[in-house]
Amino acid sequence: MQDAYMFPTSVKEVERLGWDYIDVIFFTGDAFVDHPSFGTACISRYLQKYGYRIAIVPQPNWRDDLRDFRKLGRPRLYFAVNSGAMDSMVNHYTAQKRLRHEDAYTPDGRAGQRPDRAVTVYTQILKELYPDVPVVIGGVEASLRRLTHYDYWEDKLHPSILVSSGADWLCYGMGEMPMLELTRAIEAGRNMRQMETLPQLAFFRKGTSRVPDALTLSSFETCLKDKKAFAQNFHEIELQANMMHPQVIVEPVAGGYVQVNPPCPPSTTEQMDSYWDLPFTKLPHPRYKDKRIPAYDMIKDSIITHRGCFGGCNFCTIAAHQGKFIQSRSRQSIVGEVKKLAAMPQFHGNISDLGAPTANMYGMRGKNPELCAVCKRQSCLFPAPCRNMNRSHEDILKLYHEVDSVKGVRHSYVGSGIRYDLFLNEDGFVDETSRPYLKELVLKHISGRMKVAPEHTEDKVLGYMGKPSFKLFERLRKEFDKINAEAGRHSEIVPYFISAHPGCTMEDMRKLAHNPCLKGIWMEQVQDFTPTPMTTSSVMFYSGLDPRTMKPVFVERRPEAKRAQKSFFFKK
Repeated sequence: MQDAYMFPTSVKEVERLGWDYIDVIFFTGDAFVDHPSFGTACISRYLQKYGYRIAIVPQPNWRDDLRDFRKLGRPRLYFAVNSGAMDSMVNHYTAQKRLRHEDAYTPDGRAGQRPDRAVTVYTQILKELYPDVPVVIGGVEASLRRLTHYDYWEDKLHPSILVSSGADWLCYGMGEMPMLELTRAIEAGRNMRQMETLPQLAFFRKGTSRVPDALTLSSFETCLKDKKAFAQNFHEIELQANMMHPQVIVEPVAGGYVQVNPPCPPSTTEQMDSYWDLPFTKLPHPRYKDKRIPAYDMIKDSIITHRGCFGGCNFCTIAAHQGKFIQSRSRQSIVGEVKKLAAMPQFHGNISDLGAPTANMYGMRGKNPELCAVCKRQSCLFPAPCRNMNRSHEDILKLYHEVDSVKGVRHSYVGSGIRYDLFLNEDGFVDETSRPYLKELVLKHISGRMKVAPEHTEDKVLGYMGKPSFKLFERLRKEFDKINAEAGRHSEIVPYFISAHPGCTMEDMRKLAHNPCLKGIWMEQVQDFTPTPMTTSSVMFYSGLDPRTMKPVFVERRPEAKRAQKSFFFKK
């Protein structure tokens, strides 16, 4: 393992390292922070482990003479491009398509330091300047656009980002293993055809696919003419995405086809530990000096416990990017990271978040792996929890206790969301670990406020969202209040809701606003539905069809009516 130097971002920094070549140059829409919460740092450190020289160009200026794209010259192997930790369009615009005034991933929160559709813009520039150098795109923006997708900001379908950007390869999902395989293949001089079987990659080719057992979708051109074809495509894509062993997917487009290869197997605990056992400095690059990066301030004292989510919410992109299957670190790895964090001068005793996309899925898996291997369910929890799912909270309780015993840790908070249908049903707690978990969470791991996401109160809308009945929230509030009363404490429960989701009418919002269970709760956590690529809900929004059933669904598209739906939250 190499020393934890900070990756170079300038010619001077490259010269200081004594390098006469660079293997891979990353272009990213974020400021560079060497922390495992940021994908650029994760991939760079992993490739560094295997001896590759990596340089970073954060937030290059695309408006001037393009000197940022020229300054480090040609890499020995390839350019890598991502938009940053967020989709650039979500980063820039509200659900009402208004420009945001701040960017949390930029020094001092300055807006406007990356272009719209950053991956496409950066890639097109690099292909113009260096047409013979491969460009590999990845991260959330590329992952969610790997096939035909709905673009909310232009209100139309777009083809795969491979077609629009001109990139040579797309690595989707969590990229440590596939990026290492691709890098080795490029270094070995393997030709395009030899590399077309590599896992977790997508690419565009002219002509006709030669994969005999591939799942062939309707073409992009067909989808443009037929919303039903687009919805059917997505349903097939989603089924494959939820399988342990999916098929190769082929989508005809522009006189050729996009091919998406199956992903690498879910990372083992040992592999997950190896990703975090890398020499991250956990600091912003020194180039930023005293400038504040808001996103870093939010995560600098946080600990990631696992990847993936099997909740299957229809509006969420987490499973499309991180995968459905939970990939957990060992308690030893997590506790080891906590000890290192506790020794850092910046740490003041409070872990801001001990969690992941869904904090209490840590360590959870199917009881019978063979059943999981053939399952096609989008969600292990909706419409009802899978009987094969082990919902015990024993592992996470042990983790909390070990973390809290580390010298220097005063509090370990859980800032990530939790799924209360993992430990509750309408009758109460589901097993012997459920109440101890909720009690531990309420009394030790929230700072007076527990955030949960029922998303709505009406079963019809919740069905379109892929969320459980609101009766479970009612049960949660009852148990939450009971635990607080027994301890002589007063904590608040903060529910998240979504307005104007497909299937939601003004009458549904009226019922939500007057639901008696919400009495006394300040409804500050409100989000107008934003259709993002590669979600069931976005397909509903565009097509007016539920891709699971192909039945029509009501969609509120009028801006004034969408604003009225959101305002209902505050009408008491």
